[in-house]
Order: sequence, then C-alpha cells, then structure tokens
Amino acid sequence: MSSTGSVKSDSVNEAASSMDQDELQMAQLGYKQQLHRTWHFLENFAASFVTLNFMASIRTIMFLGLLAGGPQAVWSTFLISVTFSVITAFVIAEVCSALPLSGSIYIWAAESAGPKYARFVGFMVACWAASSWITFTATSSQGSANYVVSQFAIWEIDFPGGISNDNILWRAMVWAMSEGFLILSVVMNYLPPKVYSGIFKFSIVLIFLDFLLCLIWLPIAAHSTYGLRSAKEVFTSTYNGTGATPGWNWVLSFLFSGSIFIGYDASGHVAEETKNAHVTAGRGIISSVAATGIFGFCTVILFLFCTPDLKTVFSLDAPQPFVQIYALALGKGPSIFMTIVAVVSNVMCTTVVIVAGSRLIFAIARDGVLPLSWWIGKVNKDGQPRNAVTVVFVFSALLLCTILPSQTAFTSLLSSGGVTTIASYGLIALLRFTVTPGAFKSSHFYLGRLAKPFYIVSVIWNGFVFAVLISPFYFPVDAQSFNFACVIFGFVTMFAVAAWWFTPADKWLRQEQIEQALQVAEGKLGTDVHAMSEDGGSDKKQE
Repeated sequence: MSSTGSVKSDSVNEAASSMDQDELQMAQLGYKQQLHRTWHFLENFAASFVTLNFMASIRTIMFLGLLAGGPQAVWSTFLISVTFSVITAFVIAEVCSALPLSGSIYIWAAESAGPKYARFVGFMVACWAASSWITFTATSSQGSANYVVSQFAIWEIDFPGGISNDNILWRAMVWAMSEGFLILSVVMNYLPPKVYSGIFKFSIVLIFLDFLLCLIWLPIAAHSTYGLRSAKEVFTSTYNGTGATPGWNWVLSFLFSGSIFIGYDASGHVAEETKNAHVTAGRGIISSVAATGIFGFCTVILFLFCTPDLKTVFSLDAPQPFVQIYALALGKGPSIFMTIVAVVSNVMCTTVVIVAGSRLIFAIARDGVLPLSWWIGKVNKDGQPRNAVTVVFVFSALLLCTILPSQTAFTSLLSSGGVTTIASYGLIALLRFTVTPGAFKSSHFYLGRLAKPFYIVSVIWNGFVFAVLISPFYFPVDAQSFNFACVIFGFVTMFAVAAWWFTPADKWLRQEQIEQALQVAEGKLGTDVHAMSEDGGSDKKQE
C-alpha cells in the first residue's frame, strides 16, 4: 500500500475511534447517539462565534454605550468585559468538556448543583435558556429588517404616517420583513448537516468581509467627508445622556459591552454533532470569546474614530443608525452595498442561532418534559431535529408579533433574553464554587488551582452584568423608562418553579440519571463501560 493510502487509513481509523469515544461517553451519561456527528472544530467554533457576531452586535448597541458614558466608557468597559468574559468562558468550558450534550447549559447547571438540587436547578435554567434562544432568534430577525428599512431615511422616502414606531403601518412593515427574514433562516436550517457545514464557514467569511470593508473603506471615506475623531475625543471624552449619577452612568455602558458576550454556550449545544466533543466544544467556547474580544475591540476603536461627532450621532433617527453613518461617509449608493453585506451576515447569524436554540429544545423534549415531547424530540434520517427547528420558528414568529401593538413591549421582551443567559452563567459558577468545587475531574479543561478564583470572578462579573441589564437606562424612572426585563425574568423563573413542582420526579432528570452523569463527570466510570440498552436513559422516558 502507498504511504498516502496508509495516511488516509490512519485518518479514517482515528475518526472512527473518536466517534466511538463520543458515543461511549453519551451512553455513560444516559443517552444514545441520535444526531449526526460530522462537524469538526471549525463548525463548533462558528456556532458561538457567529452567534456573538461582533460586527452586528457592536453596530446595534454601541450607541447605548455612547449615550451612557461616551467614547471613553465604550472602549474601557469593552476591555473589562473581554477579560471577565474569557474567565467565565473557561468556567463554562470546564463543565462542557465533562458533559458535552445538546441542551448543555441546563445539564451543566443541574450537575453543578449536585444530586440534591439538580432537578430544581435544571428546570430553572432550562426555562431561562429556552426563552433566551427564542428571543435571540427574534432579535436577530428584526435586526436584519432594521438595516433594510433604514434605507428609507437615507433616500428620504415618504412613508405613509411617517418613519416612526408610533406609526402602526411602519411597525407592520418592520414586522412583515422580520418574519420574512426569520422564515429564510428557518428554511436554511432544514438543509442536510453536511451541506449546513457550508453555512457555518460562509458565515465566518461574511463577518470578516464586513470587518475588512469597514477597516479599509470607512476610515478613508470618513476622513474625506466629515473627518475622523481625534485621539483625545476617542480615549478621554465622556457623555451623560441617561440622567444617572456620573458613576452609574459609566456603569450603564456595560449594557453595550457586557451584552456582546452573551450566547457563546452555543458550541456546547452542538456538542452531540461535533467529533471529539469533550475537547472540541470547550475549545470552541473559549476561542470564540477570545476572537470576539480581539476583533471586537479593534472594531470598537475603529468605529469610535470613524463616527461623526456625538451631536450628529444622537441626531440620527434611522432604526439602524450605522446605515446613516455609512451614507454620510461613503455616499448613498455605497451605503446600499454595506447594508447588503450586513443583512446577509445577520441572516446567517439568525440561521446559526436557530441551530443552537433547536438543539436545546430537542434536548429538553428528549428528556420528556415538554408537551408533544415524542414529536419534538424526533430526528429525521439525516440525524437532524427538524421538529425542534419548527418549534423555535413558531415561538419566535409569535414573539415578533408583539411588534404590532407596541415596539416597547417587543424591546422589553428581547432585553430579557440576555438577562436569563447571564443569570445561567453566573449560577453555574456559583454552584461550582459552593456545591461541587473540585468536581468534574474528567474535564479536558479542568481548572485545578485556578478553579475557585475563576468561579468567584465569574459570579461577581455575571452578577454585575445582570444588575446592569435589569437596571432602568433613563433617569428619573417613569412608566416609559422602566426596564421590564426584571419582570419578565421573574415570570420565567416562576414558570420554571411551577413546572418543577408539578412534573413527577421520574419524568425528567431522574435521580439515578443525575447521579450517573455526575460520576461520569468525575471520571469514576471507566471507558470500558458498555453503552446502555435502548430501554434505558432518556429513551425509556419517551416510551
């Protein structure tokens, strides 16, 4: 046999061995392989990196940071957010490596709570996570629509009733476009897994194309038109547009920078579809946060130099003000091209968000707690949970309908998505510190001596961001400025408690399953353990 043939044979054997180990670990955790497992590191990395989408995120919410604290607060809070988000990512990766399952986050939280409180915590985080990913899907769909309708302001199109959220006709158009973009993203989620791999790769390319266009084109154009901001303006100027005290005004800028790093648990949600998952998924979490931090900070500095003065920025009235900035710097025609790149990138982001959300819904249904679990938890011949994708679509489409009666109501619902995710990250770190310190020794990313410092930092950091996300943004507080995210968070939590109370203990996260998974995470079950029979684990519950 030729040396080339020998190398190919070794590669095939290595892939088969990895597949066997992945399936064996799932069997030890009480599940059998149902989803396809054909993705590698690049796809797993993309799941989180594209979900974070630093370009779209910064363009969408940087104005809140500028309004709260000005340019100085924007770049300084971003650096702080990067540092502590990377530390939290290591904490999440440690648990992910020990428990690489779809719907990972509620399993991670449940096992971190230990056998006594696992079911209760599992129910709570499952409800938090499900609401988060559905709101992420709706948010991203509306974000695509906002880019398109912002061109109306550029071309001074006379829309009946005016371009305003107070206009029901305007809200109806934004809603219809949002639903259209959502449908497009859902349709792409029905592609076969091997074809869908191209979606991940194309999405990464688009994000970096967007980044390079802004990096090269925008500074040249801005310099030739309204002029670049000085270094003094970028690094030292402040602003208070919230009415809060100076200290809290600066803190409110974390609403921008802290929100960028939400959703990187997506790599864990696709773990059952990733080869060598106990290593690859954790690596995807950490690397996606690090890459977002590096390129995101470069983008923040770039935009701070290239945006007009603050007076002009705050006078922009389009739903996506960056479309107007592109028009001011590049001209009306080129702004269309930049809008197209941004829209396509955002649609790809929505598509990837649906992947992560649907795997979470699939996992909850597989464990037997949802109505119609037998249907939602099914996979097709390609090993894809299409029914779970449909569920994400239906609930996201319904959530978008809240645009019609009130844009404020829709915004409040969406802001709660980040709150529940941050609460999940912080809770996992808190439980690891107080209930299961030193556990999960089987993790490829076991933190060892760094564990307790990292847990403490993660608890404090995520608790701080949680407080910012539920805080009112404008002061003094009235009915218009009240942040209903805390109310929605409370409602979702109460629903989770009720679900836990009324669901029999043998129907979801059974005690023996919890203890078995904890033993696997501890490395107490060897790799020679045979796979469970098909009448065990979650399959038994579905029968």
